[in-house]
Amino acid sequence: MAISINPGYRAAAIGVASAALLVGAFSIGASSGSGSPAQAATTGTTATIATASSGGARITVTGVGTVTGTPNQLLLSMGVQVNAGSVSVALGQANQAVRNVTAALQRRGVATADIQTSGLSIYPNYQGNSQVPVGYGVSESLTATLNNLSAAGGQIEAAVHAGGNAVTVDNVSLNLTDDSSLLATARANAVKDATAKARQFAKALGEPLGQVISISPQDQSTPVMFGANASAGKAGSVPISPGSQQVSVSITVVYAA
Repeated sequence: MAISINPGYRAAAIGVASAALLVGAFSIGASSGSGSPAQAATTGTTATIATASSGGARITVTGVGTVTGTPNQLLLSMGVQVNAGSVSVALGQANQAVRNVTAALQRRGVATADIQTSGLSIYPNYQGNSQVPVGYGVSESLTATLNNLSAAGGQIEAAVHAGGNAVTVDNVSLNLTDDSSLLATARANAVKDATAKARQFAKALGEPLGQVISISPQDQSTPVMFGANASAGKAGSVPISPGSQQVSVSITVVYAA
């Protein structure tokens, strides 16, 4: 049985088939393109813009907040070192020197609980290549916590004079004992910083910034910086410069876009 196709119907059939092929190709391209991430970054700013297959873009930024405070505590590491012909004499002299230092600190207002013994060393002294000791040395060390910086210089001065030529000062460090309010301010500044950055990216995309999806705090740092113009203490005492201490907080925030 012969079948004939009118030329007009043949053209219509070919057009329908071509349209079906185009629709199929478009569908395949759309499905393969979903879920592919796109990232954008600017100098000094960490940001990621991603589109998930579940729907909705995400903007991830890092916000940093830094505030500055003044240290209010000084940790003093000091001690005494004595040499004598015998261990007993050297130890006795060292013990007396430590008692003098401790008493001087207490008279200047340092609490007994803030003075702690931190080391004791007894060692022989030799001369030349001799294997026979010519004497013995004793060193005793202590750590004092000075909570009043305006008085700290006088307290150190008094301790040094009390210990005499036997005294040694190994180190001092300044601390911020209560940084809770500084941390709260730094966290608020970090959120503001993150929000400002996210809005910039959303504006560049031509989209309104969505809600916060998650906030992840990062490690916080407290670098100490000393200033030369913040001296405390009376004339004749050891000058103490508290300077400033920075508290920095970093957070990662994910926004819907």
